[in-house]
Amino acid sequence: MSGRHHDHAHSLADDLKVMETMMARRRALKWFAGAGTAAMVAGCGGSDAASGSVAVVSGATASATPTPTPTATPTPTASSTTMTCIADPAETAGPYPGDGTNTASGATSNVLNVSGVVRSDIRPSFISTTTVATGVLVKITLTLVDVNATCAPLAGYAVYLWQCDRQGLYSLYTAPAESYLRGVQVTDANGQVTFTTIFPGCYEGRWPHMHFEVFSSLSNALSGRYAVLTSQMAMPSAICSTVYADATTYPSSASKFARITLSSDGIFGDNTAAQVAQQTPTFSGSVEAGYTATALIGIAR
Repeated sequence: MSGRHHDHAHSLADDLKVMETMMARRRALKWFAGAGTAAMVAGCGGSDAASGSVAVVSGATASATPTPTPTATPTPTASSTTMTCIADPAETAGPYPGDGTNTASGATSNVLNVSGVVRSDIRPSFISTTTVATGVLVKITLTLVDVNATCAPLAGYAVYLWQCDRQGLYSLYTAPAESYLRGVQVTDANGQVTFTTIFPGCYEGRWPHMHFEVFSSLSNALSGRYAVLTSQMAMPSAICSTVYADATTYPSSASKFARITLSSDGIFGDNTAAQVAQQTPTFSGSVEAGYTATALIGIAR
């Protein structure tokens, strides 16, 4: 009993010595713990630790530090970091596809079997005239991806793109003598095609848009059959307002655009917010210099 009482009867000097000893011991333990952790990390690192890379699944390139999956559509390139993709909804080809599937004014138009339809610059007519469609320049790159294979790019697919001109007219139909603003391209190794075109005008009752059909091969596209997807792209609202401010180049587009909304549009109005977001290309540039646009096209194979 007296022994335990004696242990607690320290002077201040004794307590200070004990405290110094304890602090020194804690520093030593902390150092050994840190050294042990470093040794364990070094022992478990393997080749990935040596290269400083971490494998990222879902069709992404290697990244040194994990990044959150973006909620917005990323800039579509084959070397993009992790990205999400959804299947684009199927939409009507409309009354003016020019792909041999419909008859208008007693005639069936099919540019897909006409020599010269495979081209990147779709502004000139190429059948009976050489008229060039005028308007604000747009270079649009579409990236086709397989939504069932972690957004892997789809190479060797054919895309047929068509649209109205700056006055809201379609070649072969409401502009019957012309064949402009229609063309086919084949996706490269990155799943990409690029078209040079113009910003489409706005016509009554429809949100400004571009049409496209996707085929699994060029031969299928040129036959006008076996499209794996027929859909449309919605032009961004802010760009529409900017472009249509020039009433000389785009006569009446501004007033018609003021009477339509995405929710009231008969094509885009019933789509989800995610679908509309993917159907809306990303634009950069200006009216004066022209625009560059990109869009991701999700295919469910």
